[in-house]
Amino acid sequence: MVAVDLEGPYEPRVRRADLGAAGVTSDLGRGLQGSEPRMFRWERSIPLRGSAAALCNNLSVLQLPARNLTYFGVVHGPSAQLLSAAPEGVPLAQRQLHAKEGAGVSPPLITQVHWCVLPFRVLLVLTSHRGIQMYESNGYTMVYWHALDSGDASPVQAVFARGIAASGHFICVGTWSGRVLVFDIPAKGPNIVLSEELAGHQTPITDIATEPAQGQDCVADMVTADDSGLLCVWRSGPEFTLLIRIPGFGVPCPSVQLWQGIIAAGYGNGQVHLYEAATGNLHVQINAHARAICALDLAPEVGKLLSAGEDTFVHIWKLSRSPESGYIEVEHCHGECVSDTQLCGARFCDSSGSSFAVTGYDLAEIRRFSSV
Repeated sequence: MVAVDLEGPYEPRVRRADLGAAGVTSDLGRGLQGSEPRMFRWERSIPLRGSAAALCNNLSVLQLPARNLTYFGVVHGPSAQLLSAAPEGVPLAQRQLHAKEGAGVSPPLITQVHWCVLPFRVLLVLTSHRGIQMYESNGYTMVYWHALDSGDASPVQAVFARGIAASGHFICVGTWSGRVLVFDIPAKGPNIVLSEELAGHQTPITDIATEPAQGQDCVADMVTADDSGLLCVWRSGPEFTLLIRIPGFGVPCPSVQLWQGIIAAGYGNGQVHLYEAATGNLHVQINAHARAICALDLAPEVGKLLSAGEDTFVHIWKLSRSPESGYIEVEHCHGECVSDTQLCGARFCDSSGSSFAVTGYDLAEIRRFSSV
């Protein structure tokens, strides 16, 4: 196993702790923003009509290269703000979506907004304390509504959906009960069907990550995380199969990513763990942030991992495998302080990791950064 420490904002160090060998400590380079060449610069921010809610993973990004546009989605209380922007960050359009109301005095709060890229269409999924709404990608046409069943909830238990990901022609959504709802999505139209409910968790789902199975047998291509820190690794298909449970250790896992058989899990203690998806073995433990991690994202073309924490820092890591041993390796690439901001969302804006955006609580803008 390898442990990486960020001891203060200026001294990232790696501590290698191999079984049967003495620990070795070496410097990765002094100064995230001092002596290291600056890799990213702050670009024009995109204004919001209201600040982002203090929710983990509170930013979704959809790139549309054919139209030279990028869509951004941010939750603000009972509404979700959808924006389109040109490459230089000029906002072109902005609108709001509201959660479908049910019985109740106050409007339901939205918990997450996320674009799901399927093989044949893109849907915008919105989750709330009432249910799950699915829209065409521009957010104008709602194609499906699923009301949450609160029958199993205790009188003091909050009912909500949270954690959204696409897997093949399915969309998977987590719930407060720990169950994951699997929806079968047709190539077009509103004939969406709840095909399966996955039972692997006992506490609320926090996040779901997937990657293409690429035709491999018995491949682990989906991971779900919950409030206890438990991770469940699944194989998707006509019927989803639970492969492995990776136990938690007393802190929530707000965000999780999956890339080439590597699970990246961000925890409430500021750590990022890198697991082997096929076995559940822990390979790398990174003390990445001084406070809780609020978001992870991956640039799949290059294996870059983005982590954002409540300590105001964003870090970028390069994941790889040793060609000799096949072990997971990690390299710190960049650190960025978004001063005086409680970060709550962070996403790469392209699959190559050359730009990223962040949101913060009580911050009425999306801040964008691009490579120098």
